[in-house]
Amino acid sequence: MQDDSSQGHIDYLDGLRVLAALFVVAIHVLGPYRMELGQIPDSDWLVAVGLNTASRWAVPVFIMISGLLLLSASKPFNWSHFLRRRVMKVVVPFAVWSGVFAVIAGLSAQGFSLATTLSTLQAAPWNETYYHLGFFYYYIPLLLWVPVLRPVLARLPSVAVALVGLLWIGVTAWYLAGGQGWWRNDFILYGGYLWLGFWLHQYPRARVLWWGLGVAALGATMYQVLATSLAHQRYITQGWLSYTTVNTVLISAAVFLAMRALMAGRASPAWLAKLSRYSLGIYLLHPLFLWPIRAYWPTLSPAWWWIPVLTLYAFSGAALVTAWLQRHRGTAWLVP
Repeated sequence: MQDDSSQGHIDYLDGLRVLAALFVVAIHVLGPYRMELGQIPDSDWLVAVGLNTASRWAVPVFIMISGLLLLSASKPFNWSHFLRRRVMKVVVPFAVWSGVFAVIAGLSAQGFSLATTLSTLQAAPWNETYYHLGFFYYYIPLLLWVPVLRPVLARLPSVAVALVGLLWIGVTAWYLAGGQGWWRNDFILYGGYLWLGFWLHQYPRARVLWWGLGVAALGATMYQVLATSLAHQRYITQGWLSYTTVNTVLISAAVFLAMRALMAGRASPAWLAKLSRYSLGIYLLHPLFLWPIRAYWPTLSPAWWWIPVLTLYAFSGAALVTAWLQRHRGTAWLVP
């Protein structure tokens, strides 16, 4: 997803955008497998849920990228530019595609239901019209953090930035443990990812520690979800696959810093930079390609083959359509 920044092009973000978009598509491909434990071969279920467990970092990384770019900008904050170039650039395409996907929500293998489309549209102010659009319901409000945090971060020393980040990570650990309080809301739990992206970009220290914690968090998540589900013969996550719990935070931070280190001192290849510009379009459009699969063949077997194949199919199709839309002034705003 694209963001404006006054600091020039940051090459490792191209790799992060493309990889995150690919894994988001994979999450949506494997979605139907999760609740089918005992109904499909165990090997298919394990592949799907194992990949799902290893992919939860993809959505938080998009928020971290926004935090890095929007909070690191050195130019004075301009409300007009912010509303026009950031807020409306996301809100308008989101609103249009919500309408499009409300129509698709009315489609099923049995035909089209106008009543379903109308009820979906009626609920749109509070609920997404299609499964992938839920992201925007917590992402768009997070933009309100930008005018608040930018002047604060411009004056904070690195130690203070780290302390606030660690405090938020502590909150996400409390959330996983079932803690209750006023802080238990998306604005704070997701908002911390904006801070985390800024922190890890500006002060990429203790990378080995972050990587170790990320690997440990991934192992713990795999064990908790797979072992608990198999023991009870039903899909059980107990919060471990939430985007806002400490295990996902640590995995996301590890992936972020790994890509930063991998592409350090390297310019993005032209193909990667171009594909990166399609990331928002890929996110918005890929369910168009998955609809027939979900409607008619939701759990193709073997999963180890079909999930990667369908992920590449939907990712590629969405990228090609995005490229076509971006070439025309009249449609480019739909996939900025």
